[in-house]
Amino acid sequence: MELKDKSVVVGVCGGIAAYKVVEVVSRLKKLGADVDIIMTANAQKFVAPLTFRSLSHRPVITDMFDEPEYWDIKHISLAKKADLFIIAPATANMIGKLASGIADDMLSTTVTATKAPVMIVPAMNHDMYSNAVVQQNIERLKGLGYIFMEPDTGVMAEGTSGKGRLPEPASIVDMAVGLLKPACDLKGLRLLVTAGPTRENIDPVRYISNYSSGKMGYAVAQAAAERGADVVLVSGPVSIGAPRGVKLISVNTANEMRDAVLKEFPDCDAVVMAAAVADYKAAEGSQLKIKKSDDDMVIRLEKNPDILKELGNIKGSRILAGFCAETDHLVENAMKKVEAKNLDMIVANDVTMEGAGFGTDTNIIKIIKRDGSVTDLPLMSKLAAAHKVLDQLRLISKNEIF
Repeated sequence: MELKDKSVVVGVCGGIAAYKVVEVVSRLKKLGADVDIIMTANAQKFVAPLTFRSLSHRPVITDMFDEPEYWDIKHISLAKKADLFIIAPATANMIGKLASGIADDMLSTTVTATKAPVMIVPAMNHDMYSNAVVQQNIERLKGLGYIFMEPDTGVMAEGTSGKGRLPEPASIVDMAVGLLKPACDLKGLRLLVTAGPTRENIDPVRYISNYSSGKMGYAVAQAAAERGADVVLVSGPVSIGAPRGVKLISVNTANEMRDAVLKEFPDCDAVVMAAAVADYKAAEGSQLKIKKSDDDMVIRLEKNPDILKELGNIKGSRILAGFCAETDHLVENAMKKVEAKNLDMIVANDVTMEGAGFGTDTNIIKIIKRDGSVTDLPLMSKLAAAHKVLDQLRLISKNEIF
């Protein structure tokens, strides 16, 4: 009963993914949460309120002007009662309403009145999700403190494929549990996290980079902040917003990341280097666009600084963790990096495995420590994996900073 005495209000919007929220409610109830459901008029066309009433054992709110069973102002009482508000599936319409301050139905009115954390889980056609107005609304809400869970990529209801699918119910509940039950075991500590790719300019319109989305590093930063740490996140260019309560330092190149990391490093207790730093840069970048010609183009590359190795040489009593993405000999290659860079541990994943690696909301990781021990973890959300990484950091601490 992990969520005993916790109150969750689930707002269900009108989308085909509403059926998945049935399992979300079921899982929350099994964890002991007190769950109330608000359904929009369109949501009721996809799932009957009776289904949610049967699972939650509570009346389902479907209309602002329903005759109450007992006297209270329902949208105010639910807003005050909630420890967490989840909107899933969150439609473009509902996201637009909230971003514009519109409160014209029970769900938008209650969300507007709540002081609880609001977790928004978008699900819609991939072209709708990528629409500039929708993305602008999402960024506005993130800036106001709303918490977003990235949608999955895959086949949509209409048969096309793209980003916009509702994440699996287990992943949604994992994130909800993290928001409701932060461990607060890192309170008073300063953690430095790096995330995302770096970009090394060839000329003003071309660069060298990699497929990193930054999601794993951002998940580590979010998990650490939830557990009470003072978090500094040094991030390469990504398309996701910084977690609440995290100091974000945005960089582009490997040298910019190195400078930012070395500046913050002396004041940190531990470092998690999750960034995918480009190994090479153009030796002679051009200030002007290089014109295409009939000849082959040859670019001479030179090595970028190895930030992780440099930190290993000056780490002192700090805990230092790295990440590595491999395609073969995972443990062997990861262990070489532990030894070469003086790491306390490394988080390794095989990017060829389904559900792991770049751009996904899930990961399959192995946590390898300096003593050679390996913690093998199954497929899970990146946020859940991030908490496992922090758990292992605590276990290997030699100076009791955790």
